[in-house]
Amino acid sequence: MKIAIYSGSFDPFTNGHLHIVKEAICIFDKIIVAIGDNPDKRRRTDSQRMLEAMQTTFKRMYLSEKVVVTKCEGLVVDLAYKENADYLIRGIRSGFDYQHEESLAKINEMLGMKTIYIRSGNLDYISSTLVMELHKYGKDVSEYLPSPVIDIIKYI
Repeated sequence: MKIAIYSGSFDPFTNGHLHIVKEAICIFDKIIVAIGDNPDKRRRTDSQRMLEAMQTTFKRMYLSEKVVVTKCEGLVVDLAYKENADYLIRGIRSGFDYQHEESLAKINEMLGMKTIYIRSGNLDYISSTLVMELHKYGKDVSEYLPSPVIDIIKYI
């Protein structure tokens, strides 16, 4: 069984993130989507509620057999070894993303884990930060988010 870990803050989880998971399912037998806990970042959404919204999203899409959502409180590479994952998945939106992700991939490779990049396709303009900025100013962000996630951010 080929297993991959897709990690991120997912604050919030967007349709861009969802696109990457759907593409990854075509390559891997199981995807573990890991919500990272970065102590240097202040979360805008509650990670447990986001985890539940992501689980609901995958269940509604009949993907819960192949996609597992969990939290990651340490190094992603450690979670990958614990889960017997073969690869880490990273989403790429732009050349800037690639430069940043490539430096992380080199470190993870030194730790024995390979990285697969998946482009976010025509959703490359979507970011969690952009969505939350638009939401803050009262703009409709429903086209950028799965509906269970909309239910979380509408009260922020």
